[in-house]
This record gives sequence, C-alpha cells and structure tokens, in this order.
Amino acid sequence: MGIYILRRLALIIPTLIGIMLLNFVIVQAAPGGPVEQLIAEMEGHGGNALARAAGGGSGGEVATASGDTRGSRGIPDELLQEIRVMYGFDKPAPERFLQMLENYATFDFGDSFFREKSVIDLILDKMPVSISLGLWSTLIIYLVSIPLGVRKAVYDGSRFDVWTSSVIVVGYAIPGFLFAFLLIVLFAGGTYFDWFPLRGLTSDNFDQLNWYQKVLDYFWHIALPVTANVIGGFATLTLLTKNSFLDEISKQYVVTARAKGLDDKRVLYGHVFRNAMLIVIASMPGVLVTLFFTGSLLIEVIFSLDGLGLLGFEAALNRDYPVIFGTLYIFTLMGLILKLVSDITYVLVDPRIDFESREGA
Repeated sequence: MGIYILRRLALIIPTLIGIMLLNFVIVQAAPGGPVEQLIAEMEGHGGNALARAAGGGSGGEVATASGDTRGSRGIPDELLQEIRVMYGFDKPAPERFLQMLENYATFDFGDSFFREKSVIDLILDKMPVSISLGLWSTLIIYLVSIPLGVRKAVYDGSRFDVWTSSVIVVGYAIPGFLFAFLLIVLFAGGTYFDWFPLRGLTSDNFDQLNWYQKVLDYFWHIALPVTANVIGGFATLTLLTKNSFLDEISKQYVVTARAKGLDDKRVLYGHVFRNAMLIVIASMPGVLVTLFFTGSLLIEVIFSLDGLGLLGFEAALNRDYPVIFGTLYIFTLMGLILKLVSDITYVLVDPRIDFESREGA
C-alpha cells in the first residue's frame, strides 16, 4: 500500500499541470480580460481609472488573453503597454504559464487584480464560510442518508420504503436556492417568523459573548444555509446506499451466511456492509469538493455569506485571473488528495483490496 500511495502522490503533479494547462488554453481563447476591462473603464470614467492604472497591482504569473483590443482605440500606445506590463501580459504565453507553475509550486498565487489583496489571503478569508457550510452539510447528509439507505434496503418495497422515497425525491426536485427562499419567507422575517438571521456567520457582538453563547450564535446563523444546502443531497446518497446494499444482499455469500445460522444483523453489518459501502466511499471526494467549495454559490449569495464559491464566481465575472487560477489550483489539489484518501479508506473498510497488485496486473 505504501508504494501505491507514493505512486499516486507522484501522479498528482502531472495531473495538476495538465488541468492548469487546459484552463490556461481556454482562458487564452476567451474574449475579454482585465486589460480590456480597464481600458473600457478608462474610456468611460476617465481620471479615476487612470489613477487606478497608475497604481495597479501585480499579476505577472497569471495567464490570460492579452491581444489587441477593439476598445483600445484612442488610448496612447505607451499607456496601453504600461497596462499590459502592469498585469504581466507583455510576456509570451508559454513564459507566463511556466512562471505560473513555478510560483504555484510554492503556493504563491500573486495578487488579485481588483481587490488589492493577495490571492492566498482572500482564500483564507473566505475559507471559514465554505468550511462551515461544507463540513456540517456533509456530516448531516452522511449521518442521515447511510442509515436511511440501509433501512430502505432491508425493508425494500415496504410502506416505509415507498413514503421515504417519495419524500427524498421531492426534496431532490426542489432546487437548493428555491428552498433557501422558502426558509427565508418562513423563518427569517420574510412573511411569517423572524427566528433566524440573514447575514454572516456570527453576530456583530460575537466577540463579547462567552464561549457557549458563541457556539449557539454560530449554529443560529448557519442553521438555514446548511438546511438549504443539504436538501438535495439526501436523495443521491440514500438511493446509492440502498441500491448498493440490495445488490450485495442478493449475492450468494449472503445466502450462505444465513444458511450457516448467522442472524440478520451480523450478516448485514459483518459481511454486507463493507462491500456495499465501497461504492459510497468512491463518491465521497466529489461530494466533499462540491459541498466545500463549488456547490453553495447561490446559498452564499442568498444568505450573504462571503465564501469561496462567491469569490470564484465574482473572479470569473471580473476576469480576475489570479483568483480564478489560484482557487482552481486549490480545488484540484484537494480533490486529488481526497481521491487518494478514499482509496485508503477502501482498504480500511475491506482489507482484501490490494491496489498494488491490481496496478501490476
């Protein structure tokens, strides 16, 4: 297993390079960019944008399209060249890409084009929101869906199975953002009750509270966002767990175990569980990355939570390429690491799995 882990860690490097190269090429082909936006702002607002151009930030390590712009007519060539140098677009694309990889190897993501702050500081500032939403959403989804899926498999076709399937399918059909609006109308002062706050992770007087009041205040603020975030997550995992257990229950080794006199609980949790859970474990990296970083954009907007999802969305709108590529790098790296963790978890659940021998076959 140790050799397999080392081999997978080594594969992370070319995978990261490939993903960054693909996105670099896509950005090169996309129209618009920070240079074009600044030029348009200068033509529209004059002095304010000129002052901003004169005191602009860095970003030479970031790849972007930087060809001639239709909006640059009337801008002196000297100023246009100064803007390109300011953003680092005076260098050839291959040189910018190699410089980006060199800086990213040391987690140097440069500075945001428009926020006057380093990318790593922006990510760290937004991380608590995304971790809060992702952590509690993941825990709730897994703690509810796995036991529910097992019970549905054991009582397949029963009244319990039918009505729970109806409930989770309806929940899956309701978009998370629509459910968020419903929660606001019902419980956040929209029309009926004003029980929960609508903004931020904590209250303004959070620092003045004692420790247990801080805990209560934190959960008070995230109750509605987390509820809206998990509503659609139950269906997929519950039905995946149920179908996986149903598939294992019908196999010959279960019939043999029961014929030997083992009770249903021992058969279910001693033999079926570790085999049925493998497919659930396989889906975990994607679920975690989605919930932690990319799946809560609308929830963050609706509840005024400034997290990584909103950061990435605004960066894409503003063509803030240091932020785009920095967050992409972090998301990809964590996804690859989580995939390796899921493989290790495979072995912990079922020690019979040997990835090294499978790779050598």
